[in-house]
Amino acid sequence: MFPLIIFMFLAPFQLQSEILVDGYAGKSILILTGQSNMAGRGGVANGTWDGYVPAECRPEPRILRLNPMLRWEEAHEPLHGGIDPLNKTCGVGPGMPFANRVLERDPCIGVIGLVPCAIGGTNITEWKRGSYHYNQLLKRANVALQDGGQIRAILWYQGESDSLDIISARMYKARLIEFFLDIRGDLACPELPILQVALASDAGPYSEVVRKAQLEIKLPNVTCIDAKGLEVMENNKPHLSTSAQVQLGKMLANAFLHNGI
Repeated sequence: MFPLIIFMFLAPFQLQSEILVDGYAGKSILILTGQSNMAGRGGVANGTWDGYVPAECRPEPRILRLNPMLRWEEAHEPLHGGIDPLNKTCGVGPGMPFANRVLERDPCIGVIGLVPCAIGGTNITEWKRGSYHYNQLLKRANVALQDGGQIRAILWYQGESDSLDIISARMYKARLIEFFLDIRGDLACPELPILQVALASDAGPYSEVVRKAQLEIKLPNVTCIDAKGLEVMENNKPHLSTSAQVQLGKMLANAFLHNGI
């Protein structure tokens, strides 16, 4: 009787472990990068996260994240905790609602491996090939591939910092195209799908210049998800609210599924 009780106690943990291990070889890898709205500031005010996790952001054994120690673990909010610099508080972002919506709509996809790489406050030049953040992105992506799986897409949300001055805003389109082409080349995936988000709010005086650049990108397999109109927190502009992050995650998932990525 005693061995049976032990087995019943350990079985759920063994099953979860098998899900994690068996899912490595065929997992779908998603790279999440950009700046603070991708890192997630939903529910953050005055440097503190309220801790609220919507149902759409719930942990799920088939959703993993590559943690700061470059190890896979079950993903949970805040997804970018320990990835975005430690002095920046992370909250809810689009990654978990994205992954949960994809699993809900396509349960046969198997295990999803999220690779958080976003860094708050960065401008596009800080993601230029050879830069620290670019190299970290490459490192984390390559580690994610070591035990199997395929990079299915990059989710990119960035541009608020480039809307603060006219020179950066006018150069944004060319620099963004260069980044997309470089990262595809260095990941040896010249047609890697990229889901990019057009700015939700007027972060700077030249936000519309940056938005126009984002909406005009015509590279193959680059899809633009327009976040304009999503709720921005009054006490933490230009960051999306928790509910807006959930909505954005679903929009990204719908684009991912619609394009058959």
